[in-house]
Formats: sequence, structure tokens, C-alpha cells
Amino acid sequence: MSHSNNDKAHDRRAFLGKTSTLALGALGGLLGVGSAHAEDKTGLARVRERGRLTVGIYNDLPPFHVKGQGIEIELAKALAGTLGVEVSLLPFPADDNMNDDLRNMVWKGHYLGYGPADVMLHVPVDRPLMQDNPKVSIFGPYWRERVVVARDLVKLPQLDSLEPLRQVRSAVPGLSLAGWLMIGADDGALREKLITKVDDGVAAARMLQRGEVAAAAGLRSEIESVLRGDPRFAIAPIPMPRAPKDGWAVGMAVKKEATDLAEALQAGLNTLGEKGELKAMFARANLAWQRV
Repeated sequence: MSHSNNDKAHDRRAFLGKTSTLALGALGGLLGVGSAHAEDKTGLARVRERGRLTVGIYNDLPPFHVKGQGIEIELAKALAGTLGVEVSLLPFPADDNMNDDLRNMVWKGHYLGYGPADVMLHVPVDRPLMQDNPKVSIFGPYWRERVVVARDLVKLPQLDSLEPLRQVRSAVPGLSLAGWLMIGADDGALREKLITKVDDGVAAARMLQRGEVAAAAGLRSEIESVLRGDPRFAIAPIPMPRAPKDGWAVGMAVKKEATDLAEALQAGLNTLGEKGELKAMFARANLAWQRV
């Protein structure tokens, strides 16, 4: 299985894209309604003249967005509020890679007619990604993601390596960075013990919570949103050298020329952090927010 660094380091969703592309095209048309004068502007001036901030957010990305609810729904509304405008949400299905998503949602728009948005959320704040996408500005980290494994402390009191997982059943979404790491670990030694037909890390964590498996792997945000604070389980970085040790920061992106908008959004994000609003958003999803 071949994975680029971006694919491996920037895993941010599993089984996304359930929203109809035809419906998105119609929505994109509606979002494009505005004065010709406003459409001639870019960045912050255009947003303020229209009176709304169009925010691109991934579909089906728990706990950040699920059926119109989640951390990034709240964040989108709050960021628009710091600019003194309304929010207009533009949910979209993930494409093959992040470069495609940035093209569709930030600087060009999708060929089906929806996008681009004024700002896209949940973008890895990563130098190679920035270098590969000179038409966008990536900034404003608000969460640090990493691959983790949760375990039942009775069944797995210690997990310093993957060796104990050879004796128990574990759940992990197969089409994810966590799945790729665990399926390939030790030349496939864990494969017979893995349940991989799992939608995402949230579903894997719930299997662990119900006692169906002894361990569950996925993204930190997915696993902690279900299990954080439950004394029956321990959550830690996945114990293997190929896993990104420090994880990766998640932030947002705008068109390269929209410098004033990027500065205004960064200032708004800073304000939300200083006032404790970011911490509260994440706490409602059972996550402990820390400044990135």
C-alpha cells in the first residue's frame, strides 16, 4: 500500500463524502449569490461587504462535524462572530488527498460548481503541505492530532509495545492512518486480531467501551471524545516507531492573496482562546483543549 507523507501525516477523516455532490453543487450556487461589486473584492473586504463568512468543513468528521453538530460547527460560527458577520457553512466530501481539497475549497472551487469557501477548516499546518500549495495560506492551529491506542486496563494492564495485541482483539478503522500502521505493523503480525471494518475511531472506541475488544486505535480526537475520563481505560500514543511522535497541528486555510482575512481570522482565534471559548467548545466534545 502506497502512502505519501501528506496522506500519512494528515489523516483527518474516515469514510467521508456521504453528502450528495449534486446537492453541494446547488448549495454552492446559493452561496455564490451576491452583488457584483462584492464578488470583485477578495479577502476581508469581500466577506464584510457580503455580511457572511463561508466556511468549508468536512462531512462526517467526529467529533468536529457530524450532521450539523460538532466542534468545527461552533468554531465556524464563533469565527464569523469575531468578524461581525454571519456564518455560511459549506460542508463537503473529502477528495483523494489534501491538495485536491485545498484546490476545491480554497483557491479554485469544485468542477461541480460548489466552492471555494472563504476559509477551510481542519487543514494540517505543515510546511511540506504549504510548499506543495503555493496558492493558499495555511495558519491558525487550534488542535494537535495524533494516533493513539486505548486499552482495557483489566485485559491489557501494560502496552509498551504491540506484542500484547497479538493475543487480543483490537478495533481500528482500516481506511485510516491508524489502520495503515496497525495492519502493516511487524510485517502484518496483528492482522488476524484486527477488526478493521469500522467507520472511524469513534466507532472503534465504542466497541472497546462495550467490551467487544480489548483495544481500539484511531485519532486522539476520536478516541478521547468517547473514552476520556473513564477509569476503565488508558489512552496513549500508539507504541510503534513509524507513528508520528508529536502528531500534527490542525488549522485553517484561505487564498494566498487574502492576507487581511487570514490576519483577522488569526486574531479572532486568539481572542476565542484567551476568553476560554475554544476550551469550552472542545470540552463539550469531551476533549481537553490546549494552545497549539
